[in-house]
Amino acid sequence: MTPFGAKVRSLRRARGITMKRMAGDLEISQAFLSALEHGHRGRPSPALLVQICEYFHLIWDEYEEMHRLARLSHPRVVVDTRGLDPARTELANLLADKIADLEQDTVDALLKRLKNAQPVAKRPRTRAL
Repeated sequence: MTPFGAKVRSLRRARGITMKRMAGDLEISQAFLSALEHGHRGRPSPALLVQICEYFHLIWDEYEEMHRLARLSHPRVVVDTRGLDPARTELANLLADKIADLEQDTVDALLKRLKNAQPVAKRPRTRAL
């Protein structure tokens, strides 16, 4: 399940709306909505994202949060480590290999650490004369 799918499901259930009803109201198939909630579909299109936000009458912070979650909800992530140091490439590969087996507390700790990480200042490039 993706963060966006989990949020949609939570909002839908909190309001007592069935998947069938919501899909009908949004004029999408129930199968598509189910796939979106379960993370079998990636990010929603920008138009569908706005439609979902309007469906739940989301404003300001909630609206921005849904957009943020949608950006973070692609179930097949590609990490390009070209040009980065070997440790970063190793990290990306280990995470890809082990993510399904991590304990939830480890996932939570990694998420917290990464969300709070400050970007490293980039060194100025030197030019050969």
